[in-house]
Amino acid sequence: MRKVLGILTEDFRLYHDLVAALKARDLPFTSLSFARRIPDAVGAVLTSPAEANRVRLRQVVPVDDIDSSIAKALQLLRGKSEWEKLRIGVDPGREPGVAIIGDGEVIDTRIAASPEAVAFHVRQAVRTFPAKDVRVRVGLGDPTNRDRILKALARDQLLVEVVDEAGTTHRTAQPDVDAAIDIAKSSGRRVEPPLEIRPTPGEVREIQRRSRLDSGGVVTISSELAGAVARGDLSLEEAIARARRKERQSQG
Repeated sequence: MRKVLGILTEDFRLYHDLVAALKARDLPFTSLSFARRIPDAVGAVLTSPAEANRVRLRQVVPVDDIDSSIAKALQLLRGKSEWEKLRIGVDPGREPGVAIIGDGEVIDTRIAASPEAVAFHVRQAVRTFPAKDVRVRVGLGDPTNRDRILKALARDQLLVEVVDEAGTTHRTAQPDVDAAIDIAKSSGRRVEPPLEIRPTPGEVREIQRRSRLDSGGVVTISSELAGAVARGDLSLEEAIARARRKERQSQG
């Protein structure tokens, strides 16, 4: 009998979010009730942390992060409690693609909000999918964002490799994710985190251009502020706000 996921919660918002996420992934599921017996076809149940102890099934996943919890539940459906090899691929960029592969199988994919946010997704993957051998592989291209990712990963003391992702460009709906999958599957060379992140003049100019667009043509941030944005020390919004404050002070 093929097992399916079950949703068992009286938290309406959580229920709505889980249904939307499972439908978006085209994953079969069934809605459950605390007043009824859980059918044999249900292999894992998604519920809220507060309700987890009310679920009468061994395979229960208390939901904190929707994506990770669904991935964890799917792992339970496969009968996996531990993976031999976990490979996490990262396609560097302003919003990096992240792919998680367990024993050669793609088990989760993400788009990180920033290079620094990659570390959060990596930590979450390591916690969600226990494995004997874990490696994080980051694409070689986009040096500034790559170095920001490497710096953010440094504190976790994981084995991190850099992979030459030449040929991983995809013309698909999710090119960054597909490239991350290729990177995860490719061997690389181990690297140490960068001591200093040095954005290129072209990157600095591009951030200055974006500051003009985002401020409606009112502000062009300085190259110094643009460099701080490129290094991840400031968000573009913070840099624009600083430039506006400085302009007001000079006029006052």
